Amino acid sequence: MLRRQIGRKLEALRRAAGLTMEQAAEDLDRARATLHRIENGAENVRFRAADVKEMLNLYGATTEDTELLLAMTAATRENKNWWHDYIGSGLPRWFQLYIGLEEAAASIRQYQCELIPGLLQTKAYAEQLFQIPGVPRSNGDRAEQERAVALRIQRQTLLTRFAPPQLSVILNEAALRRPVGSSTLMAEQLHQLSKATELPNVTVRVLKFSAGLHAGAMTGAFSVLDFPRDSKGEEVEPTVTYLETTTGAVYLDKPHETAAYNAIWADMASRALSEAESQSFIKTVAEEYSRA
Repeated sequence: MLRRQIGRKLEALRRAAGLTMEQAAEDLDRARATLHRIENGAENVRFRAADVKEMLNLYGATTEDTELLLAMTAATRENKNWWHDYIGSGLPRWFQLYIGLEEAAASIRQYQCELIPGLLQTKAYAEQLFQIPGVPRSNGDRAEQERAVALRIQRQTLLTRFAPPQLSVILNEAALRRPVGSSTLMAEQLHQLSKATELPNVTVRVLKFSAGLHAGAMTGAFSVLDFPRDSKGEEVEPTVTYLETTTGAVYLDKPHETAAYNAIWADMASRALSEAESQSFIKTVAEEYSRA
């Protein structure tokens, strides 16, 4: 998120200076692709102090903006996030950004149509998923599968840390009904799912088959992340909608994109069971697996 904020601030300064990206790249003797990566918050950009100062001088930045951006870019050289230990071992760079955003989010809304969300999975359930050929972050190597599972379990500490995000989940009934592994495994997974809702910051609601056609039927799974606001109540980081595919991910943060997914969420929320009804339904399905 820090890199994204730096990128937006530098883009705003460039535009205020009346420079296109091509003009700025030429004046700085840098590739346009490099400036594009900087302004989009790419993880692999290295901010050397001399380069940052040169950009800020070109853009006519104020003393205040210069001090702020020099401090922010310096922080990128010093900061190493916990998930960096997983880089090169099955963790693609397109997913690194999501983990960083997840860590910084104030609230996370997730719709899952087929699977239990990663933040609420048991270790045994996750192990089953990463054995499926073609699943993201699984290439058939046992050691990498184990590290992918370990990363997923480590991410779950997010929900019990100090000042955790609010996690709101809508689950298609299929995510509960589709067996992943044995009946015993599924019963344990659904019991853990039910227990997770005892946390004050976690809610899970079920969208039953009987709810009929709903707005999420055409979208597939997605996550919407909202971020803390500053002391004035103003948005620091725009809402991000995350869509994952087998080979990559899409991050949507334009206002019309956010509005579209908010509308989809609202439609599903209006059709889903209440929290209490969902709890009861999850326990019923768990008991069915226990008896199987």
